[in-house]
Amino acid sequence: MSDMESKTSEFGALAEKYASEFLQSRDYTILALNYRKPWGEVDVIAEKEGVLVFVEVKASSKEIAGFEPELRVNREKLKKIVRAARTYLADKRCEDREWQIDVLAITIDQAKKVAKIKHFKNVEV
Repeated sequence: MSDMESKTSEFGALAEKYASEFLQSRDYTILALNYRKPWGEVDVIAEKEGVLVFVEVKASSKEIAGFEPELRVNREKLKKIVRAARTYLADKRCEDREWQIDVLAITIDQAKKVAKIKHFKNVEV
């Protein structure tokens, strides 16, 4: 793994840590992290009030107008998340459960060790 890949991987792990802490602080139960299939992946699978929530985490290290993390979640990405979510539901034999897709957009200031998090709930596919 190159230094760049290693830093990207570390940054991604930090973003998912902030995401998990954020969700848990709002009474979500984390069920799985990094659920992967060849056709897509889900960063965090959580549950709140009986609803399964498939969460896409997007992060950046700077706040730059027009390049907010949430703008990197496009229709194609959402289709892959839906396919992975449906596979998860089938694997767990819970296709009849209520579910949704959320996006967490995280801007991380690594120097100050703080994160600004925007939570987009039940995004449209």
